[in-house]
Amino acid sequence: MTDLTTGDFDYLLPEGYIAYHPSARREESRLLVLDRATGGISHRVFHEVTGYLGEGDLLVVNDTRVIKARLNARKRGTGGKVELLFLRETEDGLWQVLVSPSRRVHEGTELDFETGESAEVVRRLTGSMRLVCVNVPDMRAFLRERGEVPLPPYIKRAPVPQDEERYQTVYAREEGSVAAPTAGLHFTPALIAELEAGGVKVAGITLHVGMGTFIPVKTETPGEHALEPEYFEVGARTAAAISAARREGRRIVAVGTTSVRVLETLADRFAPGESGVAALEAASGWTYKFIYPPYEFRLVNALITNFHLPRSTLLMLVCAFAGREFVLNAYEEAIREKYRFYSYGDAMLIT
Repeated sequence: MTDLTTGDFDYLLPEGYIAYHPSARREESRLLVLDRATGGISHRVFHEVTGYLGEGDLLVVNDTRVIKARLNARKRGTGGKVELLFLRETEDGLWQVLVSPSRRVHEGTELDFETGESAEVVRRLTGSMRLVCVNVPDMRAFLRERGEVPLPPYIKRAPVPQDEERYQTVYAREEGSVAAPTAGLHFTPALIAELEAGGVKVAGITLHVGMGTFIPVKTETPGEHALEPEYFEVGARTAAAISAARREGRRIVAVGTTSVRVLETLADRFAPGESGVAALEAASGWTYKFIYPPYEFRLVNALITNFHLPRSTLLMLVCAFAGREFVLNAYEEAIREKYRFYSYGDAMLIT
């Protein structure tokens, strides 16, 4: 396991399997169920997840909210069009921005928005990343009003009004992501209520998804890849719920790889508890957690996730949880059965 290369997490997805639009109803996506104990694979519809979760299970969801982070601008002087993806605001009020095309966007380049506001490139960072100063009093409000939903580049179409609702979980609360935690897109308020009526407890954590999560691993071995940090928060109530579930031997079910990364980041911060079982405390900060095989999970017992890109850190995490061969065989099965892949695609439950 220790000598796995990045190429060991590759697979071929035929043309036409990427979901360019969401399913007609959130809960009617398909659900591939993987049983790690038996090696079994079952085909279900997502709302049937209620048959696999029950009394005492703790469902941990990521309540981050996607910002309308994409804006178009023109370079002052030349009029050349550029697309800007506003990733995050820095402590000194500047913004990290992904620029496309970026080749001729240098330090000092002035960018004009269609509405008359402007920005200036302060520093060139790695790749297409730039640090910019924006001439806007409240950039977050400006993005809400003028920005576009930042659909992933493999969804080869412009955003439509429907995306403002569907590229957002129904429990989204804390604004800050440039991509949705897509495993949560399948839940509806009614489905969550049904789970809670059946004894499932739901707890929210926050991880603001950045572009680093989706950057393909280009190093020969996964361990050489540096994952961009992402900000997370876990409140005291959620920390107590996680600690109680762990202490009482109840399952902790993570919704999405983002939730997994926060939970396993918390596991690195265990503090002594009265019962002798480590108790978690409220926490916030930046996580660099990159999970790939081999890895021993300390908090996560089951996982709901979507289908991920080849050679991605997300696929590596899922393989660490369920076993590389089992997961890639399941992907082959999903391709044979014509599942829909990626952000707007179908889901997988790993028990």
